Parts: sequence; C-alpha cells; structure tokens
Amino acid sequence: MKLISLFDEFLKDTVNLNKTRIDLLEASIPALKSFVRGADWKPKVRTFEEQGSWAHQTIIKPVNNGEFDADLLVMVDPVDGWTAAEYVESLGRTFAASKTYEDMIKTWDYCVTIDYAGDRKVDLAPCVVGRRWDGSMEVCNRKGGFELTSPVDYTAWMKERNAYSGNNSFRKVTRLVKYLRDIKETFTCPSVLLTTLLGNRIQWLDKGTDAFADVPTTLQTVVGRLDNWLRMYPTRPTVTNPKLPSEDFSPLFGTDDQYSNFRTVIARYRKWIDEAIATEGRQESIKAWQKVFGTEFAKGDVVKAAADGLSESTSSSLVGRFLDSTAAHLSGIVDMVRDYGLSILPPGFARPPHMQTPRWRSVPQPVDIAVSAEWRPASGSQVGKAVAAGQALKPQGGLYFRASLVDGTPVPPEFYVEWRITNTGAVAMSAKAGRGGFEVSNKADGRWEELAYRGIHMAEAFVVRRSDDVLVGMSKPFYVVIE
Repeated sequence: MKLISLFDEFLKDTVNLNKTRIDLLEASIPALKSFVRGADWKPKVRTFEEQGSWAHQTIIKPVNNGEFDADLLVMVDPVDGWTAAEYVESLGRTFAASKTYEDMIKTWDYCVTIDYAGDRKVDLAPCVVGRRWDGSMEVCNRKGGFELTSPVDYTAWMKERNAYSGNNSFRKVTRLVKYLRDIKETFTCPSVLLTTLLGNRIQWLDKGTDAFADVPTTLQTVVGRLDNWLRMYPTRPTVTNPKLPSEDFSPLFGTDDQYSNFRTVIARYRKWIDEAIATEGRQESIKAWQKVFGTEFAKGDVVKAAADGLSESTSSSLVGRFLDSTAAHLSGIVDMVRDYGLSILPPGFARPPHMQTPRWRSVPQPVDIAVSAEWRPASGSQVGKAVAAGQALKPQGGLYFRASLVDGTPVPPEFYVEWRITNTGAVAMSAKAGRGGFEVSNKADGRWEELAYRGIHMAEAFVVRRSDDVLVGMSKPFYVVIE
C-alpha cells in the first residue's frame, strides 16, 4: 500500500527540519549579511546566494537532532593580485576580530563556519564573480586555488526537476533518501551527488504522468530508475554537473568498493520499496515500510492501533495509561518517547498541575528565546557534548543549559534569565515534590541540572528586564528524557 497520508506525517514529524530550527537559521542570516557588508573586508560584496540543501529545500533534520549545516555564498568582485586562499583567510580574520563571532568561528579550505551553540552551523564561502570572464563564478580553495562553480544555475535545474515531478514530490523524495542514508548508514553519498543522481532520473516528459502521482509512487519510480541506471555501470561512471559540464561529481562516490556498495544497497532498497507498495493490509504495509525507513515511520499509527486493540481487562496497560491524560506523566512514558519520539506526547503534557506560572508582568508578545544544552560529567567540568531536546540520556552527569537570542547571540546584560525546571515521573515527583518552579542561573551564563530521576523533564528560560522586572522573552520547553 502507498499509505500517502502516513508519508505526509513522516516527512512532517521526522524527516523535515522543523520550522523552529529553520526560523533560527533564517534569523541568523540577516545579521551575518549585515556584518560582512559593514566589516572592513577588502572584497566588494555584490550579493549573497543560498547554496546546497538549504537553497534546494531538501534540508533534513539531523539524526538525533544534532547540528545542521546551511551554506551561504558571499558573491564578491575580484581583488587584483589576490590568491584564492586570501579570500577565505581574510574573511576568517574579519570574523575572528568581532566580539560577537570570535568564539563561534572556524576557517576551513573553502569557507568560514559560524557555529551557533551546538544547534546549527552556517558556512560562508567567498565566491569570486567575473575573474575569468564576465559572469564566471569561482569558489576559493585555500589549497587548490579557484574552482569554477554554478550554484544559481544548479538550484534552477533542481527546481525544474521538481516542477516536472509535480506536487513538490522530487524534493520530498530527495529528503526521504537522504534520511535513509543518514539513519541506516548503509551507504555513503554526499548530498550534491545524490541530488544529481535522483534528479537525472526525471525528465520533462514525466510531467503529469502516473509514475509521479504521489510521494511513494515517485519514490518507487526514481529509485527504480536509479537502480536500472546503476546496473549498466559495474564500475564508477561519470556524473557531470548538469549546469557545468566540466565538473564531474563521480569522485564523491569514494572508493571503488564504496561505489559497488552503493549499487548493491540501492538495489536492495528498490526491492523493499516495491514490496511495501505491493503489500496489502494497513498494518502489514506499515511493517514493510518500516523495513525501509525504520520504526519512526508511522510510529503514531502503530501506537493508535495498539490502543484500539485494548480490551477492558487490559486497559491499565502502558498504552492505555499513556493515553489517559490524567496519567500522562507516569515514568512508563519514557519508553514510548524513546521508541516513538516527542511527537507522541499529548497536548497538555507541557503544563502539568504542579508547574508554577510566571510571576512577572509581561510585554504583549514576548520574543522567542533559544535554549541549548551540553552534557557534562560534573558541575565543574568545562567541556561538554551537545544534547538535543528529547534525546534519551542515562541518569549520570548533568546538563548545562544556556539561553540565547534566536540568532545565537547572548542575552544582553540589561536582562536576567530565570529557569523553570519541571520534573515528571513517579521517582522525581516523590523525591522533589514535583519541581515546577523558578530557579536562578547557577552558572555564569546558564543553569546546571543533575541527571538523576527517570522521567521526561522540562527546562524553560524566561528573560526579564532588570530595570522594571518585566518579562520580555521566553523559550519553548526543552525536553530532557532520562531513562
């Protein structure tokens, strides 16, 4: 079965980068552009161009909600006598001299990366326009010199293929295959090569045909055609950039063994996709699709089916108790969130009865505040590991929470931050009497909380103006899942 509606839910809840993180990204970009234009950087900036998955709208949620990358080209006029390395290195020095960005930057061969507190990275790459001929574009490789590129034309090609497929299905299928690559880790294929391989399987005469009627059908068509094409090439074939014939993407396959593995894996997934579409019966088909995409596919439908099948005598089972909103904070919910993700939480979960309400007067529309967290083995540790909201953690060490503006900059000194820490779960409720009140920052710029009690807990940041104690900003709950 196609299970079209379940594919829509799977894309929305699991595969697509969620709107909050896209908003954080887009809030960062104007500040970066303004900084580059206003800085004492010698190249004259023409404009900026989005590149890669962000520009193509095929960016996906990283596995385990880790960091995601976005690419931004800085289109500049050539500087007489400059080497490719000078464009990249001088841009890196410019950011390093800024109080705002000095601790957030790293310079690579092609770009300068701005790292926003373990949540997202923006790669700014100088692109020199008109150095070879009028309209030519070259990215700068510190080690290899200037390299011709065609990012704007490539994005237009990608959009053209998406229009041929109809219903935005090429973009959606590209996200699905990238998710498959990242979650299964059974093959390697960089996104630009993967997008090109998939896009080359769609032509103008496909527009409006049954082979692209919906997302699962488009997936079956494109993966099937890719498998057919790969079967013709036992050894690594040439894959040219469709808008820059001099550029060959095939070295991105890696070694001969990696290419051979890619062929094998695509053939396997083609077989599984065909079987899933051919399978009759909703639950049987869901199992077949889960063979392809893992248990995140149709996770809500599986829980609902389990609940619908409960008899009166088994209504006190885990699923039954979970669906009972009065028992939504039982410790058993941890297992379900670990297996099915945060989307399984009922709407009222974030507001348990023991949670205190803010005591401050508030502006009409408080701004959004971002919260990030690092796991550290002890309160005094200086080095930590970024943790995503909803990531299952062991009851050891603790989390160091930080609050920031949505563009990643620190909260200004004329404001202070208080934290609402809410515990759930039977052990935590008993030990801490249902913590749900407000706490001050107990670190220089954040809050340390020990990981001790099984349950799903919440940390929220509230930003208050010092001069009049008015609430001006607040975050969404950062969910902490302790097994």
